[in-house]
Amino acid sequence: MNLSQIELLRVLQETNLNLSKAAEKMHIVQSAVSRQLQLFEAELGSPLFERQGKKLVGITPLGLRIMDEVASINMAKKNIQAIAADFLDSNHGTIHIATTHTQAKFFLPKPIMRFREKYPGVRIYMVEASPEQLINQLHTRKADIAICTERVAEEPDLVIRPCYSWHHAAVIPKDHPLASGDISLERLASYPILTYSFGYTGRSNIESAFKNTDLKLDITLAAADTDVIKTYVRLGMGVGLIAGMAYDADIDQDLVARDLSHLIPKSSTKIAYLKHNYLPLYSQHFIDELVVAAGEMELERRGI
Repeated sequence: MNLSQIELLRVLQETNLNLSKAAEKMHIVQSAVSRQLQLFEAELGSPLFERQGKKLVGITPLGLRIMDEVASINMAKKNIQAIAADFLDSNHGTIHIATTHTQAKFFLPKPIMRFREKYPGVRIYMVEASPEQLINQLHTRKADIAICTERVAEEPDLVIRPCYSWHHAAVIPKDHPLASGDISLERLASYPILTYSFGYTGRSNIESAFKNTDLKLDITLAAADTDVIKTYVRLGMGVGLIAGMAYDADIDQDLVARDLSHLIPKSSTKIAYLKHNYLPLYSQHFIDELVVAAGEMELERRGI
């Protein structure tokens, strides 16, 4: 058994057990991949893969157990590399951030700019995706840190840190009936609703607010992007339910925002990263900047 064989198992899992793709990634011929697998299985005394002819079609129960250990070994290898790089130079490196459009546009600019002033040698790569995809980005080591509202609390192998809480707002044209008077769930439910796709930006809390009532939401348009929702509000398609922070008083002067904190439960945005993943010093400082920015946002919300 050697590290090359361990790496081969990881690559096979990454390529969905495709021998030719694994060989290409390992820079060896396919026959060498098959030979290394045979040697490894012979050493263990049991097959790790189910086969149809020469094709790998599944992983055996033993193989699944071993793949868990392979993942741990791979993480340890990457951690060793990260620790060494951090020791040699903690001011240069790369942060991969997985987040949603809402966080990328309305929350992250300020902390990222402050971080860049302190760490100009650190490159920042941002991936916008759905909450489920964000978690997968962490597990596949394509992201170091994830920032989102939905789903992360359900993952036991993540470190979850609270970032900030926020509420939804209704956005409507200035001449819309909801632009004045008290807002209730009943009044909201009497109009077509435009809001986030399920799984995005507190959509579950919108559903929760109406769950214990006899009211039915008429969601005529759902999108992941707040700007898309506001576009169709302007076209008169209905009432937009968006994150309160996504309303810009300068850009959205043609719209009115109505606070819904008394109707829809607050949403909590969180910072997540893998428990056993080593974060360089600059990544830890980036998280600190996120927490500071979150505190400032809360003070602004209270008008302090």
